[in-house]
Amino acid sequence: MTLILRRLAFFMVLIAIWEIIYRIYSKDTTLFPSPLGSVQQLYIGLFDTGILATALGESMQRIIIGFSMAVIIGGILGVLLGVSKLADETLGSLVIALQSVPSIVWLPIALVVFQGGPGAIYFVVILGGTWAMTLNIRMGIKNVSPILIRAAKTMGYKNTELVWRVMLPASIPSALTGARLAWAFGWRALMAAELIGRGGLGRTLMDARDFFNMDLVVAIMIIISVIGLIVEYLIFSKIEKKVLSRWGLAKNA
Repeated sequence: MTLILRRLAFFMVLIAIWEIIYRIYSKDTTLFPSPLGSVQQLYIGLFDTGILATALGESMQRIIIGFSMAVIIGGILGVLLGVSKLADETLGSLVIALQSVPSIVWLPIALVVFQGGPGAIYFVVILGGTWAMTLNIRMGIKNVSPILIRAAKTMGYKNTELVWRVMLPASIPSALTGARLAWAFGWRALMAAELIGRGGLGRTLMDARDFFNMDLVVAIMIIISVIGLIVEYLIFSKIEKKVLSRWGLAKNA
């Protein structure tokens, strides 16, 4: 309860500072967003006109599909790089090189390849999350204790069975980190891609800017931030606690 109150107090202070800055700048311009105006636009867009509700639905569909594909593709590549020295020395170098390329850079090519269709945005989101997932799975497998592997071999585990029953379970904490990063990078890539693409929160934000509706711009930014908080605190943090407790890595373990 203390933590919740502390966070509420913090955000109330931020809103108060925002209101003060708004009152200062509102004397010179009508474009500066206000806290009350942003909340009103949030309510109108979600419950009145439904514009924000529709955009949010489109964005969530894209991130869920893109994130799922990134986890699957990244997981497969990570296992391959973790168990194969040849793949790690060749394909691994390409993955590291591609990780340094911002996923949004691929959007112009994706728009040409997919002819401006929704596939372009999915492509960018998948790229945004795949490499983080790949490298974390790779690291998790390579950091499996040699003693654990030798013990498994002594018990008769070989090749595929060794990977599925020993290496992968032992690398789950790293996989969770990879999934968390894949979501974060994919979510950012989605917002950036939608600024140029069609539909979703990003496109709605650009439309609001074109109509000089700064209150709506901030309302969309609030939605984007809240989604990030929900996913982090209500999903990944809870899963992380269970995983760390299961693997004996929790602080109170």
